[in-house]
Amino acid sequence: MQTEKKKRAIVAITGASGVIIAIRLLKILALDNAEVFCIVSDCASKIIQDETDFPDAKTALNSLLNDDQKQYLNSVKFYDEHNFYTPPASGSFYFDAMAIAPCSMKTLGKLAHGIADNLIVRAGEVALKERRRFVVCPRETPLALTHIKNMETLSLAGAVILPPMISFYNKPKTVSDVADFLAGRIAQSMGFNQSVFKEWGL
Repeated sequence: MQTEKKKRAIVAITGASGVIIAIRLLKILALDNAEVFCIVSDCASKIIQDETDFPDAKTALNSLLNDDQKQYLNSVKFYDEHNFYTPPASGSFYFDAMAIAPCSMKTLGKLAHGIADNLIVRAGEVALKERRRFVVCPRETPLALTHIKNMETLSLAGAVILPPMISFYNKPKTVSDVADFLAGRIAQSMGFNQSVFKEWGL
């Protein structure tokens, strides 16, 4: 009997505020039984330490999993942005979807202009050229015209532009509530299941 192949996702974390969204997204994807490839930029590594109580993304993810879920940590592989000798760097590597959450304006600009000088941008370039689901979550406010133009370029190229905007109709009470909702929306846009919130009207 053939084992059902797991869906694959790439999650990139860049040097913008809001890294908790990515950590929550990793949990959602892992619990959906996905094979996840997580790329963490140098700046994101520092921001994880600034914005959370954990030294790195793997430790932060582990803290979100209860004892029955710890096994899912093994389905997430972590890479730094300099390692081009990894599956996400190649168009021959099949994955179902990619998200950059949060996406810095530097990464946004590089993506829009094809400057693939790190693994995150290269993987994004692969997502675009191979026509995979690609969700970009730009984190900046207010926006300069150059930011808007770069988003337009990526949208025309096939990416989904999903700014991490807070919703209020779900009555969030904590930062975790906000991050969970945003992570759930990203997972949906990537084509994965999520259970952190109910679909509207259901």
